[in-house]
Amino acid sequence: LVADRLLPDGDSLRLVAARRRDGWSRPVLLLTALDSVADRVTGLEAGADDYLVKPFAAAELVARVRNLARRPLQAVTAPQLRLGDLELDLPRRRVTRGGVLLSLTAKEHAVLQILMLQAGQVVTRSRLIESCWDELNEPMSNVVDVLIRQLRRRLGAPDPIETVRGVGYRLVDPAVEQ
Repeated sequence: LVADRLLPDGDSLRLVAARRRDGWSRPVLLLTALDSVADRVTGLEAGADDYLVKPFAAAELVARVRNLARRPLQAVTAPQLRLGDLELDLPRRRVTRGGVLLSLTAKEHAVLQILMLQAGQVVTRSRLIESCWDELNEPMSNVVDVLIRQLRRRLGAPDPIETVRGVGYRLVDPAVEQ
């Protein structure tokens, strides 16, 4: 994962720390204009494997990515995300609700994973697009809405996905929200 430290919708350190807590073992390289020793230490302590300060040469970025790619992945215990009766088993790509196994497409799974990692927080439409669709295939404007509608149908009632009008979506535990 290569991420800019300062994202339009917040600091990527929260994302890195959440991914690490959930068992993410892939290398993380943070790119940033924040160049103090304290900023670099904070980034590394949040879970980044490397920290590259802007401006930098493209050759240095390529060398650092290659270096991170050579590292063996760590063995990870099976991380599971839970919200109420909804469970997501990341390594097995299994989703259950109320103990019932659900069949999701790869995109539905990816969107649900992001929502579960950020449970209770608003996830913007642009964040979902950046994370789940590659930039070479720019999705149509309503693709997120259609996918959320399909995901809601598969998850069933009560609906754990809350729409935040004009911004994005938030995953909530319907049992707690009532």
